Amino acid sequence: MNHDRVHAREPSHHVDQWSVGVVESIGERDGHCVVTVRPIVPEREAGGDEAVADGDRGEPVELTLTLAVRDLFVSRLPIDDGESPVGERVWYRERGG
Repeated sequence: MNHDRVHAREPSHHVDQWSVGVVESIGERDGHCVVTVRPIVPEREAGGDEAVADGDRGEPVELTLTLAVRDLFVSRLPIDDGESPVGERVWYRERGG
C-alpha cells in the first residue's frame, strides 16, 4: 500500500508539492491511520499572487498513514498530550494506493 505524507509544520523542501489543510478527523482502519483533512483553497489576488484564505475550504481529503507516522506528526502539533488534533493546520501530499 502507498501511504500519504503529512507534516505538522510547513515543509522547507519542495514547498510547491505540498497542500495545506485543517484536520477534520483522525481514526484507524485496517491497521492504518486515516486522517480527513479539509484543504485550504488558495485564493487568487489581483496581480495573480496566491494567498491562503483561512475561511475558504475545499472538499475533504482522506489520507492513509502508518500508525508510526501518525504518532510522529501528532507529537509535533502544537497541542497538549491527549488533546485532539482536530482543527489543527497540516501540510500533506497524497500518494494514494
